[in-house]
Amino acid sequence: MPKIDLATAGTAAPALSDREHQVLEHLADGATYQAIARRMNLSPHTVDTYLRRIRGKTGAVNRTQLALLAFSLGHGPARG
Repeated sequence: MPKIDLATAGTAAPALSDREHQVLEHLADGATYQAIARRMNLSPHTVDTYLRRIRGKTGAVNRTQLALLAFSLGHGPARG
């Protein structure tokens, strides 16, 4: 399984759109695709499209790697 390089993940940040960052933020908060879609007023298909684009840009291959990427970019669980 290919690994994403979290040390250089920050260099991928400029390649991500604002909406892609928003999706990552919700993902890092533990939201499901359905929940992200509801929070952002999108269809689940659109959320999946954003996440496929992020995976393509960063080399992440699963949800866990996407969450690690999100954390490395400063996104994290919502606070109280």
